[in-house]
Amino acid sequence: MSILKDYRFERGFGTFPLNGQVLEDAMSAAIDAGYRAFDTAQMYGNEAAVGTAIKRSGINISEFCITTKVKAANFSAKNFLPSVEQSLRKLQVQSVDLLLLHWPPADGNIVPSLELLLQAREEGLARYIGVSNYTIAMLRRAVSIAGPDLATNQVEFHPLLNQEKLLAVANELGIGLSAYCSVARGEVFKVDDLTEIGTAHGKTIGQIALRWILQKGVSPITMSTKPDNIKSNFNIVDFRLSDEEMARIDGVTHRNYRVVDKHIVPDAPEWD
Repeated sequence: MSILKDYRFERGFGTFPLNGQVLEDAMSAAIDAGYRAFDTAQMYGNEAAVGTAIKRSGINISEFCITTKVKAANFSAKNFLPSVEQSLRKLQVQSVDLLLLHWPPADGNIVPSLELLLQAREEGLARYIGVSNYTIAMLRRAVSIAGPDLATNQVEFHPLLNQEKLLAVANELGIGLSAYCSVARGEVFKVDDLTEIGTAHGKTIGQIALRWILQKGVSPITMSTKPDNIKSNFNIVDFRLSDEEMARIDGVTHRNYRVVDKHIVPDAPEWD
């Protein structure tokens, strides 16, 4: 079973750019709301705080699904496995549930890092493995190397960005997508279509956006420091959007607004 089919991974809590007490307080509120999947990364510099927050919850670690990501600077044979072991120490776990490659390497050669990722899984450092920010061509190549071992491609996915081509290929390959920037850093709150659909359901704009993602078969990852918003983001399974409403939101995606582009990540690949 893919880890994304695990009910705990259906909705994830993101931790970027939080750290310290702010992060611990947000995670405490998220745990109280029902979140059990938490997403961090070496690049975020907050793995230790995530580990501390989980330990302080008093809930058995087996109840959680923890994702971390290896940064591109650690893709060498010398650094990869030691960096993962360091991440595990910071998180205070023996292995993570999901280990991702954070970005494709700048030179576009994805083979060496994928082979190291497979090695990390073979050595018991992660239950499942995956990638993030991979294009269609990269995803096809990754499957030829790692086959069914790849659980997900974590990408920017929200109602303002058309990712239908990538989603179709991911479905074809049997790889789940998970979504970061699920509310486009607040831009979805400016969309009249989402406002009107939210009013019809008695739901917030954010809940409509996240429900749309979920009904696309994609696992949304959200972040907030406000307890009310955290609860709202989690509570998206008690209603369903109609086919007409889904199609209406699909129409919004043609704006192709992207939060994370080459201005933010210069080495980002050419997106599909």
